[in-house]
Amino acid sequence: MVVRDVLVALAVLVVVLAVLGWRRGKRLQALFDSVWDLGLGGFTGYRHGSIEQVPLAARALTQTDGGVTVTVAVLSARESRALFGTDLARSGIQPVWVEVKNEEAVPYWLLTAGLDADYFSAREAAWVRHTRFARSANRQMDEFFDQVQFRSPVPPGTTGAGFVFSNLDEHTKPVAVDLIAARHGLAKSFTFFAPVPGLKTDVSRLDLERMSRPEEIVRLQTDAELRGAVEQLPGFTTNKGGTARGDPLNLVLIGKRDDLFPAFLRRGWHPTELIYLGSSWKTLKSFILGSRYRYSPVSPLYALGRFQDLAGQKARESIHQRNHVRMWLTPLEYQGKPVWLGQISRDIGVRFTLKTWNLTTHKIDPDVDEARLGLIQDLLYSQSLIRFGFARGIEPATESRPHRNLTGDPFFTDGLRAVLVFERRPVSLDQVEVFEWERPGSSGGASPVTGVRLASGT
Repeated sequence: MVVRDVLVALAVLVVVLAVLGWRRGKRLQALFDSVWDLGLGGFTGYRHGSIEQVPLAARALTQTDGGVTVTVAVLSARESRALFGTDLARSGIQPVWVEVKNEEAVPYWLLTAGLDADYFSAREAAWVRHTRFARSANRQMDEFFDQVQFRSPVPPGTTGAGFVFSNLDEHTKPVAVDLIAARHGLAKSFTFFAPVPGLKTDVSRLDLERMSRPEEIVRLQTDAELRGAVEQLPGFTTNKGGTARGDPLNLVLIGKRDDLFPAFLRRGWHPTELIYLGSSWKTLKSFILGSRYRYSPVSPLYALGRFQDLAGQKARESIHQRNHVRMWLTPLEYQGKPVWLGQISRDIGVRFTLKTWNLTTHKIDPDVDEARLGLIQDLLYSQSLIRFGFARGIEPATESRPHRNLTGDPFFTDGLRAVLVFERRPVSLDQVEVFEWERPGSSGGASPVTGVRLASGT
């Protein structure tokens, strides 16, 4: 308790000093913004910029599928304020420019909720930035936000463009653009990782093209070949030197980048920030205040000779609880799709330890199979999971005789790893197939996910 009290006191002192150490200009700017929001801004009227003044082309990303071309760009906080005449970022709102060029013979509708399940309507985004006692200025703001929002459908032979008002993301914003032609049974999905200045994530350093040489790739075609290869992959993460075992490698994820990542994005997962001074400071603040940090870093674990290629997390309101996953790209391909080795666990709290430099670590739920099961159920609702099953991974462990990870947390498991196959096309629950391999748990062969006996192709 003495060590904990000292650490908390030091952390609080750091926070206080940081607040007191603001530059005078920042304090004055904050005061000015507060006064402006109280109503003084309304006396000068509402002034917005023009789209032509925003350098969208500098960071725009474009993809084409058949006769449909989609272009997206994400505004920085400064660009957003210049265009919309108000500080949307301060209210957690981030405008995303979407342009759809439709050269096909059917109209397409944008599924805005696919881009952000909690998106803001145009009037909602304007309302939260209204100034008091300024009806005329607020009305002008409403009109401008209406004018520049994206509107569906995009008729054949036309181009539709406008903004979707999403929640604020940093550094790399995952943008999923799903288009449907409902009466014609057509759908197109596009996934972008749009740059936004500020955050350092795993995605920003990932270069899939250079990670495996073509001559090193083992190409698997049959289910039997896949199962054999999966069961030969390493069973545990390790420390850097490979001298100690860590968390179980209880996942295999199969899919190209544009198959796999949208499934996680649609279910509220976010990339994690790399560990550096800035992210450590944000982690400390979140720890002290018990606040949410959607990009909180995860510690490096090692497999296949390197620490994780990618990490993601699904954060709760507090930094103390989260689900997080680590992934390593393997030299395997299954029916043309890259194979990723993964590790999933659920953080349920924070505890002190002498095994880390900052004397703290997340405590994991010892039932790691529950975290594995939870991820499968979560991703079933992404409509990107086409097939799943279970293969042998490590030796089982019981609650009374558990395995332990690198920081000493115990965990128990049936020893299986989940194998998940992803597609870009939307997949309904009744279309999901199952590998008839191993059966998790000991409940008479019933799948804990579907509640029915595992049968190939059902």
